[in-house]
Amino acid sequence: MKRVALICLVVACAASAQSEARESRTVQTAQGPVRGYKTDEVFEFLGIPYAKAPTGKDRFKAPLPGPVWMQPYEAVNNKIVCPQIFSPMFDLSSYNMQEDCLVANVYMPDTEETNLSVLVYVHGGAYQIGWGEMLLPHSLVKTKKIVAVTFNYRLGAHGFLCLGTEGAPGNAGMKDQVALLRWVNKNIAKFGGSPNDVTITGSSSGSSAVDLLMLSKMPNGLYHRVIPVSGANVGVWSIQHDPIQVAKDYAVKLNFTEKDDVFALEFFYQTIPFPILLSDNFATKKDSSIGFVPCVERNITDETFFEDTPVNILKQGNYRKVPVLYGFANMDGLMMIRYFSLWKDEMNDNFAKFLPLDLVFKSDEEQKEVAQIIKEFYFGDNPISEDSVQGFIDYYTDTMFTYPHLRSTQLQVAAGNDAIYLYEYSFFSPHFQIERMPMPEFLSKIHGANHGAPTAAVYDMNVKITDDSSENYLKMREKMRELWLNFITTGKPVPEGSKLPAWPPVGANRSPHMDLGEEIKLKGPLLEKRARFWDDIYERYYRMPVPPPKYSVKSEL
Repeated sequence: MKRVALICLVVACAASAQSEARESRTVQTAQGPVRGYKTDEVFEFLGIPYAKAPTGKDRFKAPLPGPVWMQPYEAVNNKIVCPQIFSPMFDLSSYNMQEDCLVANVYMPDTEETNLSVLVYVHGGAYQIGWGEMLLPHSLVKTKKIVAVTFNYRLGAHGFLCLGTEGAPGNAGMKDQVALLRWVNKNIAKFGGSPNDVTITGSSSGSSAVDLLMLSKMPNGLYHRVIPVSGANVGVWSIQHDPIQVAKDYAVKLNFTEKDDVFALEFFYQTIPFPILLSDNFATKKDSSIGFVPCVERNITDETFFEDTPVNILKQGNYRKVPVLYGFANMDGLMMIRYFSLWKDEMNDNFAKFLPLDLVFKSDEEQKEVAQIIKEFYFGDNPISEDSVQGFIDYYTDTMFTYPHLRSTQLQVAAGNDAIYLYEYSFFSPHFQIERMPMPEFLSKIHGANHGAPTAAVYDMNVKITDDSSENYLKMREKMRELWLNFITTGKPVPEGSKLPAWPPVGANRSPHMDLGEEIKLKGPLLEKRARFWDDIYERYYRMPVPPPKYSVKSEL
């Protein structure tokens, strides 16, 4: 036992000595002093508690104020993650999964300059998985032009159970994000950043999140530019279309039987242990929905994230309009290829099952007719097989990513936003894939940019991605970082005096857009034929999401 204690003491002393050997900075925040350390020319302040996640019966409510301290807080813990389901994509065995998980990471350049532009990155993961340090912004921060912030927020049912009750009003995970922006507004000047020059960005569900933040009144004035990458506010998987049904369906999976009593349902979720709550692995459904994601709330608390649908908010123009750098990868739908072999036969038999959840029809016959029209648009008269896999990729690229972006673009321009810069990222890197999620062999002839590729080109990823060190890719990364830094610091991806091709804002016909591929080229309308096809479908068949119903007494629904 003495020998073990001695070994532990030696290890602790070695870790302390290693920290002392590194250059450090101490910053005075509103909660107390924090000490960060220099790594790769960047001062990292890791694991700062920006808020506190409520626990017990309050676990689904808005976050509480963070703790305070007197002595310097050693900001070195990058191993805290919020409770989440298992994903084969990531190895979290070395991380600490804990309920009180609301921590921020600040990346500060080695400079005495102040009032730098600030980048706040919202991590992706389908609102079900992920953590702040999935991505490292070192390459951008080392330019000494920006300060960057990443953070955790509550996920899955923990963050997005939406019953419309006092105990589970909804959108806890989005309210965490607002709390982070308030923390940034109050503290970022101490790290050299300007609270009046904040860009919010994210990829995939992080993109959806910042696009939704733009429509909420809660964070007004806390950000000044937005960069959503491959995830739009009007997308089928960005909003729960029937949050009560989502909660019921998941509870039934967990063997709960009193699903039709909303208050029994609330008590079930308030008391179920986290290992059981997170025991059912999520998967994107055939209708492109996910489950526990943001919702339209009822106004039953002091602050509501939003009480109307994204489409209505955009149509009414009742939101804060700021410059937006808006786009996606040309083959975002590649992320769905893992379902291809499982689904292709059923898609041939009954394509109606694979229509987006946010479409509604008067009858089964009408649904089948529309399904056939859509199937023929992507696959012609041919059966869905490995020979027509490009149609499968294009279908999910459009329904989950590109069309929601193009639809939102149209609505935002109509609402008066004249500072939207639209793009499609098409640079093909055969090496871009998460190492734990290899691509099947039959995709060898498919050349396009996968989901997440634009983000990997701009940032340093903290998840294992096979490396592409080709000269062309390195040049592309350099250009992407220049475009992103330009936008973060000026509100324009190509400001006056730049050597890059001129990039004007998009107009009413979703034109022009920038093609970010082997070359950077300004082009006309983006995916015009495919966009108009879906314009017609959504104009006739779109189904608005609904908030939870109003309950008068504690009884059955």
